[in-house]
Amino acid sequence: MRTTIDAAGRLVVPMSLRDELGFTAGTELELTSVDGRLEIAIPSRVRVEDGPHGVRFAALSTMTSLSSADRRLRTR
Repeated sequence: MRTTIDAAGRLVVPMSLRDELGFTAGTELELTSVDGRLEIAIPSRVRVEDGPHGVRFAALSTMTSLSSADRRLRTR
């Protein structure tokens, strides 16, 4: 799917992708450059931790990066 960047630098995400990904007006996105590509993600508001009784989720007060181990746990 192709789109363009307008003169103000805005990127239009087509409606079908917005619907599929759950993007609505005001959705906060994290943008990253990865090997010459633009990666767009919704920042996580939880952190995955190993607790005394197994995996637990802790709320984050600010956006932080998750480790690769955390990302593996989130995709299960």
